Amino acid sequence: MYDVKRLRLLRELADRGTLAEVAAALHHSPSSVSQQLALLEREVGVPLTTAAGRGVVLTPDGQLLAARAGEVLRILERAETEIAARSSAVTGAVRLAVFQSAALALLPQTLARMSAEHPGVRVEVVQHEPEQALRRTATRDFDLVVAEQYPGHATARHVGLDRRPLVRDRLRLALPPGSAEQDIAGTARLPWVMEPHGAASRHWAEQRCREAGFEPDVRVESADLEVHVRLVESGNAVALLPDLVWAGRTTPARLVELPGSPQREVFTSARAAGADRPALRLLRAALEAVAAEA
Repeated sequence: MYDVKRLRLLRELADRGTLAEVAAALHHSPSSVSQQLALLEREVGVPLTTAAGRGVVLTPDGQLLAARAGEVLRILERAETEIAARSSAVTGAVRLAVFQSAALALLPQTLARMSAEHPGVRVEVVQHEPEQALRRTATRDFDLVVAEQYPGHATARHVGLDRRPLVRDRLRLALPPGSAEQDIAGTARLPWVMEPHGAASRHWAEQRCREAGFEPDVRVESADLEVHVRLVESGNAVALLPDLVWAGRTTPARLVELPGSPQREVFTSARAAGADRPALRLLRAALEAVAAEA
């Protein structure tokens, strides 16, 4: 019988790619991870890794065993979920990853609801970009993620993750107070603020400008949408922003509808094997209830 802890290390290496990343994720030293994998090789009786440059890669046998290890870990997670569901008291920790605008709009009320209604559940929150957070949920760093998908930019699908819609978030042109522009075409000569290159929101915004016949003059790049809001409200830039950034506040900015009324999809995702764990299910329900009221 193979050691489950060592099987997990092999699965982690398949998911993360390097011994250093496995060690960092599991709070071990790289040498300790290497030693445990060497012991697993002895148990199995065939090489599971081979040297590649300064690192290692899985052999064909290692890839096969890593795939089976993934199945074992999913079965164990389902067993933990089923046992937890039999308890009358809902307790335990849920690790939640959420991106900024969703955190600002949904997190305060969600945490307040959980604290009042389910005090035995500990919610641990990390602000994280959606694409990486989805991958890290698949690799068991997080239990639940709030992620987004912009029109025409499908997010990656990870094996073993489910997906549930949370809210459809309207996207509008945000103009400074008192501006005379009536549509996106009128902003061709104005300074823009956008998220950094590589973000789906940046590519989507650039495409909307190009469809309107111009290349945007991006003066400021920031992943912080609060920066976008402040620059628009102070008259220093224009932006394409989701409505969640305005939740719970009034703004002097002018918000202009875009052709086709585009929306981004905000959704939650969890490992299917653990999605029915009571604490996770209650947190997800609380997020959905708050989103419905937003």
